[in-house]
Amino acid sequence: MKRETIAIHGGYDIDPTTKSVVVPIYQTVSYAFDSAEHAAALFNLEAEGYRYTRISNPTTAVLERRVAGLEGGLEALCVSSGQAAVNYAVLNVTQLGCNIISVPQLYGTTHTLFSYILPSQGIGVQFAGSDHPDAIEKLINDKTRAIYCESVGNPAGNICDIEALAHVAHKHGIPLIVDNTVASPILLRPIEYGADIVLQSLTKFLGGQGTTLGGAIIDSGNFPWKEHGSRFPMFNEPDASYHGMVYTDHFGKGAFLGRCRSYYLRTSGAVLSPLSSFLLLLGMETVALRVERHVENGRKVAEFLSKDPRVSWVNYAGFPDNPYHAMAQKYMSGHACSLMTVGINGGYEAAVKFHDALKLVTRLVNLGDAKSLACHPASTTHRQMSPEAKRSAGVKPEMIRLSIGIEHIDDIIADLDQALAATL
Repeated sequence: MKRETIAIHGGYDIDPTTKSVVVPIYQTVSYAFDSAEHAAALFNLEAEGYRYTRISNPTTAVLERRVAGLEGGLEALCVSSGQAAVNYAVLNVTQLGCNIISVPQLYGTTHTLFSYILPSQGIGVQFAGSDHPDAIEKLINDKTRAIYCESVGNPAGNICDIEALAHVAHKHGIPLIVDNTVASPILLRPIEYGADIVLQSLTKFLGGQGTTLGGAIIDSGNFPWKEHGSRFPMFNEPDASYHGMVYTDHFGKGAFLGRCRSYYLRTSGAVLSPLSSFLLLLGMETVALRVERHVENGRKVAEFLSKDPRVSWVNYAGFPDNPYHAMAQKYMSGHACSLMTVGINGGYEAAVKFHDALKLVTRLVNLGDAKSLACHPASTTHRQMSPEAKRSAGVKPEMIRLSIGIEHIDDIIADLDQALAATL
């Protein structure tokens, strides 16, 4: 099926008991066992079924299958937020004393996780000087367990050369982990270019409503964990916490998420509620239509702002002179995302005036909503970063991040115009 169809039908057949066309909400914590033997088989992962919603749930299972289908992956694991997805994915491939290599252009909270939280737990993160594959490769050592990037950086707007990064990762026997939130699987499927693990904040474009937190980890099923047993013993040696389970033996190609669900989700509990899964499924039905309108409106907004003397620069990959235009051509069929950054003439103070004068465009830190959104990263999402780290992440004092929604374009531009007038 095509992605537009998967977004509506993927992962669900009409309920055989009730004939419900809409995915039911299984708002339950636990599930009855037929017998002690049945319970033992479920806990030993010898039988298909549900035990406890902290581990799996029928409503969430549909969401997982649908997201996996959209990204072209083997399977998915849905969790409580995009940040939980990032955390679990990295923890699942690392151990005390190991490290990952990351591009510098990251969402602010991910940068904080990588800069402070993971190192405090004994996991190192090395930030490359740029997103160029050569800058990444020169940092790899015998303790490196993954390369990490965002397909489209938030808010930097850089587009990573996923195919080249995957080549570097696989040459060194490590996986490539890609956060694909900003592009969404409608514009880009990193697995098709060699990514091993893909992450989504379901809160953003896939949900599209600004109502529901959620995250997803999608496994391509392609990384040969067994071939690299010494580097990844957690998949290839008995797990004492789960009655000696060897994940590559039991789950085969699905070893990555088999362990992530059994080891991390089961014990640390960043669980997506059934109601949240239901709401996200509803949002996903229109994601292809919305992204089409997002992209169209984003292009028109970028063209308007690029001609306005009150704007000093527009970072938009759809322009031929943008340094990432070639990447947009290669990975997104020439389209640019509806997320862009603009520099307001007058620096930090002018950017704040513009931000505060917006009326239709909502001031908040989300993105990918049906509504047009704006934030000032230097004072919000990246406020906790040092000036040097902000510069490395592409965050400038005069920068406004815009997530262009699906309202009528005339109304969006009118609001931006009046807000720019407030900067003079």
